[in-house]
Amino acid sequence: MALKEKAEIVDADGLRRIVTRIAHEIVERNKGVEDLVLVGIRRRGVPISARLAQKIKDFEGREPAQGSLDITLYRDDLSTVSHQPVVGASEIAVDINGKVVVLVDDVLYTGRTIRAALNELFDFGRPRSVRLAILADRGGRQLPVAPDFLGAKVDLAADEDLVLSNESSRLRLAAVRRPS
Repeated sequence: MALKEKAEIVDADGLRRIVTRIAHEIVERNKGVEDLVLVGIRRRGVPISARLAQKIKDFEGREPAQGSLDITLYRDDLSTVSHQPVVGASEIAVDINGKVVVLVDDVLYTGRTIRAALNELFDFGRPRSVRLAILADRGGRQLPVAPDFLGAKVDLAADEDLVLSNESSRLRLAAVRRPS
């Protein structure tokens, strides 16, 4: 299914500013990087998490621990996604027990991805708290999930999606329309 770009929501410079702001908010709320673990949700949450970690290192002098989750096997729609889904690795190299974990993803829509990520995260341990950092919230929630750190709120029609693209290593966020 080919998607047709409708509008650029946030350009590369705007996205850089959003990532910087969210990084500052995470450090401020956590009062530093002690006991902080950033966990990106595969695929698009992982590079955002890495950018947040780098920004935090730039102004705190210390990079927070990082990890990644592949939620494929935790999805509630797994049987409709693929007969043989491709499962990637989940990697959290630090003990998350008693830590503050910030789940990171690009777009928040129904909340089901976050539910799956929470289910998998607790297989790794019991964090002190879990927070959610999202670049864009497009609404349309089916579960009671809300971001703690948010870049932008975007209202879209039912036949539109938000897409994070990485062109020439410059991230940008665009609204796209599904063909009818």
